[in-house]
Amino acid sequence: MTTATTTFSSRLAPTLARYVDLKRALGRRFSGATHTLKSLDRFLHERADKFLDLSAASFQAWCQTQGHLASGSRRKRMLEIFNFCLYRRRTNPQCFVPDPAWFPKPHQCIRPYIFSEQEVVRLLRAASELKRMSWSPVRPEVIRLALILLFTTGIRLGELLRLTLSDYDVGNVTLLIRESKFHKSRLLPLNGSIAKEINRYLHARAERELPLSADTALISNAIKGGRAYSGRHLRDCLRYLLQQCSIFTSKGLLPRIHDARHSFAVNALLRWYREGADVGAKLPLLATYMGHVSIVSTHYYLHWIEPLRTAAGERFARHYGELVVPLPGWERGHR
Repeated sequence: MTTATTTFSSRLAPTLARYVDLKRALGRRFSGATHTLKSLDRFLHERADKFLDLSAASFQAWCQTQGHLASGSRRKRMLEIFNFCLYRRRTNPQCFVPDPAWFPKPHQCIRPYIFSEQEVVRLLRAASELKRMSWSPVRPEVIRLALILLFTTGIRLGELLRLTLSDYDVGNVTLLIRESKFHKSRLLPLNGSIAKEINRYLHARAERELPLSADTALISNAIKGGRAYSGRHLRDCLRYLLQQCSIFTSKGLLPRIHDARHSFAVNALLRWYREGADVGAKLPLLATYMGHVSIVSTHYYLHWIEPLRTAAGERFARHYGELVVPLPGWERGHR
């Protein structure tokens, strides 16, 4: 296997190569950041007569070559160089590190829409009533199954679309998610109701003599022997169903398909609070199920919504409510 050394040519090539190899050894594909580092490497190589090293001047000059990008993309690339500089400073304390305060301001994160159970039920009913198409004779079944898997397993859209029929183990009732983010594969145990939905979908495919070979995409149509649905097509279907069910965000926009993953995580947490489970012990299991390398990534999906606040508050009151007593004189001071 070749190392990343051959992909760099500037004076920083050995350090850049070690940095990329380290990130990949930690399980990251690191393709986007590597592309940015290659851009910096080419710039330094072509301007070697002017810039001897990565400095404030050379960094600023490189940033000017990124001016065609949107501010968010520029900030992301600048942060990738910033992280590389921090890595370099471990062995070279005097090296240049840019000040992030001068980077473009971060965009406000999109607030995810957390679907309620009732809304998911409405979406599934609407999916079951979709019109069958010549290119997708099992359209109601396949879109319904796609929604069920997104909301009940929390898998990413790309993971869903890469699933093949062989990834579903009927005997062990599991779903194999092959090397996804961070080069990790994982087995997802499914409950009986989800297994019934998959089996019902496979039966519908068999009835219409659609492809059922092991390498056929699970979420597929009838084109070219069972081609997988595209992300765009699945998003369009979801947008149509959301409009049919009148499900909009507080700003009047349609929720995103990725909001299903957020909803899965929040509803898992809500379920554990209501069941009285040890949430702290459950969180590492949720992180593994969702394909995260650490629980820190899972925290990004755990939003403090109203039903969760109520469940957590009621649980606290049951266990420690009697310990919370008013301070002496509190009632007189608040009449």
